[in-house]
Parts: sequence; C-alpha cells; structure tokens
Amino acid sequence: MKNFTRKELARYNGKGKVPALIAYNGKVYDVSRSFLWKDGTHQVIHNAGEDLTDDLEKAPHGADLLNKFPVVGKIHED
Repeated sequence: MKNFTRKELARYNGKGKVPALIAYNGKVYDVSRSFLWKDGTHQVIHNAGEDLTDDLEKAPHGADLLNKFPVVGKIHED
C-alpha cells in the first residue's frame, strides 16, 4: 500500500485526467468513479487531494459511506 505525504495527496485533485483521492482517518480513498466527485469537487465545498477527516466528522452522512471506495494508501506525515 502506498504511503502519501499531504503534498503528494494534493496532486490527486481530480482535475483533468488525474484521479480524485481523499484521506480520512489515515487512509487514502479513490473517489474518482463517484459522480458526486466530478472534477474533484464534492458539494462545492470539499476538494479531492485533501485530508477530509475533520470535515467528515461534521457531514450529514457517516464515514461508512467510504467503504464503497477502494483504499489506495495511507497518509504518512511529512
């Protein structure tokens, strides 16, 4: 499993042909196939390439929603 620094994760912003990856609780998920992450943006306020742990804690849905997306790595502190 790949280790991502936050700087590396930021490259996967879902723009163009770049995959849309997000981090949650130390795991990195590929959300590219979700129409809700079109062009690397979700609900106009969340962006791919970021650690969304704090944001998901406040979301109207649970983090279990991420179970349908593949885990492609983990966050490794810089």
